[in-house]
Amino acid sequence: MELDETDRRLIALLRDDARRPASSLAAALGVSRGTVQNRIARLLREGVIQGFTIRLGPGAGRDGVRAIMAIEIRGRATEAVLRALRGFPEVRTLHTTNGRWDVIAELEAGSLEAFDRVLNRIRMLEGVAATETSLLLSTRKG
Repeated sequence: MELDETDRRLIALLRDDARRPASSLAAALGVSRGTVQNRIARLLREGVIQGFTIRLGPGAGRDGVRAIMAIEIRGRATEAVLRALRGFPEVRTLHTTNGRWDVIAELEAGSLEAFDRVLNRIRMLEGVAATETSLLLSTRKG
C-alpha cells in the first residue's frame, strides 16, 4: 500500500500519542474528523497499523528487537527519505548527522522476522544509498 503525505503525518502523530482524539488529529492535519477515522480504519485494514501500544520508560523491559541504523542518502533526497521513514511504525527516532552517515534511525520490531522486513523496506527507499545496522543488545547507564 502506498502512503501519501497525510498518511505519513497521521502515523507520526499517532506514534507520538496513539490516544490523541480524532478531532485533534484532524485539526493538526487540516482534514475532517471523518477523514482521520477513515484513514485510520484503512491503515488498520491494510496492515500498515497493526495495533496501538504504550511506550515503556527506561528499564521497564522490552521484548522486541532494537537497533540503530545508519543511513547514507543519495543526492538531495534527505527530506523525502525522512518523510518516508516517519511513516514506518518501527522507526522510533530519527537523527540527522554530519559524519559518514546522513541519518541515524532507532528501530524497534516485535521479532527478528519483522525486523528483517523493515530493514529491507528501508533499504529499498528511493534515495537510500547505503545502510549499516547494529542490534542493541543491552542498555546501561553511566
